[in-house]
Amino acid sequence: MSLRAGLPPVNSLRARITLLATGLAAGVSLVLLWLAWTLVGDAVSAVPQLPPGTTVRVDGIDVDASALAAHMRDHARDKVLLFGSIAFFCVVAATAILAWTFTSRVLRPLREITGTARRLSVESFGQRIGEVDSKGELAELAHTFDAMLDRLQAAFEAQRHFVANASHELRTPLSVIRTELDVTLSDPDADAVELRRMANVVRDATERAGQLVNSLLLLARTDGTGLVLNESTDLATLVSSAWRAVRGEADQRDIQAKFSTEHARVHGDPALLERIAGNLLENAVRHNVEGGWIEVVTQQGERWSTLRVRSSGGLVDPATVAELFEPFRRAGVARTARSGVGLGLSIVRAAVEAHGGSVWAEPVVGGGLSVTVQLPSGT
Repeated sequence: MSLRAGLPPVNSLRARITLLATGLAAGVSLVLLWLAWTLVGDAVSAVPQLPPGTTVRVDGIDVDASALAAHMRDHARDKVLLFGSIAFFCVVAATAILAWTFTSRVLRPLREITGTARRLSVESFGQRIGEVDSKGELAELAHTFDAMLDRLQAAFEAQRHFVANASHELRTPLSVIRTELDVTLSDPDADAVELRRMANVVRDATERAGQLVNSLLLLARTDGTGLVLNESTDLATLVSSAWRAVRGEADQRDIQAKFSTEHARVHGDPALLERIAGNLLENAVRHNVEGGWIEVVTQQGERWSTLRVRSSGGLVDPATVAELFEPFRRAGVARTARSGVGLGLSIVRAAVEAHGGSVWAEPVVGGGLSVTVQLPSGT
């Protein structure tokens, strides 16, 4: 939707307000003129009657006393109509001028809002209306408009950042594939061993690109969308299923896992809830150290069910913990590392928020990370 769609045409609004004020003034003036014309006529008609045959001189004219009342009534009404008409046109003209002038001052903040909206583009979202002279509704409108621009600018910047990072992450495996193909094809003496080595490298790069695409699709599904399913699920069961998927990798790296999983029921999309547990355990294994440890806890509360995954690993700066939930951020791992795609915690946060829960992380003393997820209890 265009930013200008909800903004009124200021000149048209100014003209309509002026016409409305002028019309009201004209209507009130006409009513007052009619009342004055009627009251003057009634007041003159109440003049006492003189004896018949009496002559009265009015404005140099001899008038029979019997017609004096009618003559005075007509004369007074003519004077009221004459001077009242002059006053009527003066009041209407003054109202139109004053309404046009003061409306311009009152609507000045609205013109500033309209001008700002017309100048806005994706490249100029930094412009703001700021403080306005007016108070009340127009000032509130200006502040609301600036707040909306702040949210839009943050959304566009986050989108640009996400697209840039996604492009970078996809470029890496594609560059690896192209380089391997070019090098192998340019070697006329390449044997089966060399071709097999190239195929393995291409397969690994393709798998990495596929993981990234799948993660992006899952993030798009969970970020800002409602739940498709709402079923009762046990966090302990989800943890058990997720651990089976990463246990082989953990055994290869001699990582010791300790589970304290009591039944903790939640309501939601089972696939997304399983992805929460799966991503946390995958991160705990892949960002761990050789011979490290993992602790997994599930707890059932009256209002909230808790899933906590603690693991050893590299040192994490407490100041950067919140950034780990942003796309393409990894704890203690270079951004271009081959392990993972940097979307695990982003997907966890999006899925948790879709279920009305909360998630946070904190460094472990000596190295590692602890991630806690709280979801509405399903009891």
